[in-house]
Amino acid sequence: MSDGWPVELRGITESVVTTRGPDGTYNVAALGLSAGDPVTATTWGQTRTRQNFEREGEGYVQFTRDPVDFVEAALTVREIDEPVLPTADAWARVTTEEIDTGTEDGTEWVKWRLDPIESAIERETVPTTNRGYAAVIEATVAASRLGVPAYDDDRLAARLAYFSDVIERCGGEREQVAWQRLEGAVDLPEGDRRFESF
Repeated sequence: MSDGWPVELRGITESVVTTRGPDGTYNVAALGLSAGDPVTATTWGQTRTRQNFEREGEGYVQFTRDPVDFVEAALTVREIDEPVLPTADAWARVTTEEIDTGTEDGTEWVKWRLDPIESAIERETVPTTNRGYAAVIEATVAASRLGVPAYDDDRLAARLAYFSDVIERCGGEREQVAWQRLEGAVDLPEGDRRFESF
């Protein structure tokens, strides 16, 4: 255990965050971390993460390579009993402090300062590069923007079609399952030409 970040952060690092809700369970959500001093993250709208940050003042930031966990965190409502996912390679318990707020295209946002107070590395791995995994992450971001006025749904649909093709050709079993979860979570109509692979 240490009290710093368990991994090196650069640019925006995608993570999964768990925050304790009023009933004591932990909500699982995706959270982009902006590297810097301090590390920051932005929540959009009245999400469970925002509400739990406001009420509890902390959360558990986790780094997982499991594409299914990432899709579920970003696109579904998932509650768990323990704060750390079994698939987390590393995690940090952080305190949260609101440092800025605003509105963009009609959506309220809050920028948070995240300070790690406890962290751990659960497993070390040899990194590999898999285009299917990367496509799942990018597809999840695109899918989360469907129906948001600031984004064009047809352009997002074209991106999703491309990512679907990459996942089919390059992804392993977990990437395939992740794509199926994504399709179900955003209710992509079967046979909709906008989402057919190129």
